[in-house]
Amino acid sequence: MSDSRPDPLHADLLDKALVEEATKKSGLIWVAGTEPARALWHVWHDGAAHVIGDGPGEQPLPGLADGASAEVTVRSKDKGGRLVAWSAKTVELTPHSDGWEAAVAELKGKRLNAPDGKQMTERWARECRVLRLEPQSVSTVPPEGSLAAAPLPTTATTREPIPGALPRILFKRKKR
Repeated sequence: MSDSRPDPLHADLLDKALVEEATKKSGLIWVAGTEPARALWHVWHDGAAHVIGDGPGEQPLPGLADGASAEVTVRSKDKGGRLVAWSAKTVELTPHSDGWEAAVAELKGKRLNAPDGKQMTERWARECRVLRLEPQSVSTVPPEGSLAAAPLPTTATTREPIPGALPRILFKRKKR
């Protein structure tokens, strides 16, 4: 009777491949440092996930510091369920270093609705942090129980009720 489990070397390669493919295909990753997990947009480049934030108009990166560890959960793009979780070492890239330039080139292509277009990379160098999340260990074991959490506090509000006169203004009939 043959053992169907791969040897440790192949298991490690399969885990790395799973992390890379799942993270590349997912539009968002959930990252938890010392703060509650946040959904972050990212790019996969050179064996790690790269995120940008902590600047005006960019995503917040609370609890993610250079050299710290973080827990990354990758969700399925179509169903939204958890595919894989992995531990990451956080490395802050120095602006205009070779690694920073390569990561920013990838991030720039994925950034939607940037307010400053061509000056975006200079703003990122001045005001933002680019973090490299390097995979350390992988967990493919499904979690016990729900991973649901209360929404984080935000300054966003729900829409106010529409003014009473608005339907009359919008839908009034033209006089003939």
